[in-house]
Amino acid sequence: MGRSELKTKHMVFTALFAAMTCAATLSLHIPTPGTGGYIHPGDALVVLSGILLGPIYGGLAAGLGSALSDFLSGYMIYVPITFIVKGVIAVVCYFVYHRLLGKISSVVAKGIITGCFSTFIVAAGYCFFEYFIYGTGAFASIPANLIQGLSGLVIATLLLPLLKQVPDFKGIL
Repeated sequence: MGRSELKTKHMVFTALFAAMTCAATLSLHIPTPGTGGYIHPGDALVVLSGILLGPIYGGLAAGLGSALSDFLSGYMIYVPITFIVKGVIAVVCYFVYHRLLGKISSVVAKGIITGCFSTFIVAAGYCFFEYFIYGTGAFASIPANLIQGLSGLVIATLLLPLLKQVPDFKGIL
C-alpha cells in the first residue's frame, strides 16, 4: 500500500470513528444525578479510537466525535472542553495500550488497564476545566465522571477481542 493510499485510509478511519463516537454518544443518555451530564457508550469509541488509530488520528476522531455530540446535544460550553479531554484520552490510551503489547498477552487485560487510565482522565479532565466554571462545585462531578469512564472501559474491553478479528486491526491488537 502506497503512502497516499495509507493516508487516505487513515483519514477515512478517522472520519468513521469520529462519526461512530458521535452517534454512540447521542444514541443513549443515562443522566448522572446532580451534574447535568450523562453516561453514554461513546466513551468506548474514544478509547478504541486511540488504541486503533494512533495518537494523532485517534485523538482527532475522539475529540471531534465527542465535541460534535456535545454541540448537537446543546452542551455548547463543553464543546472545547470535551474536544481536549477526549482527544487526550485517546492519545494516552494509545501509548498505554501499545506499551503493554510486549508485557501482557491478554487483549482483555490490556483493555482494562487502558480503560483505567481513560476513567481517571475523564474524571480529572472534566473536574479541572469545570473548576474554572463552577469553582469547588466541580468536585461534585467526579463520581459521575468516574462512572462514565468505567462504562467506556467495560464496553471497550468487550469490543477489543471482536475487533481483533477485523483484518485492518489484527496487527494492532
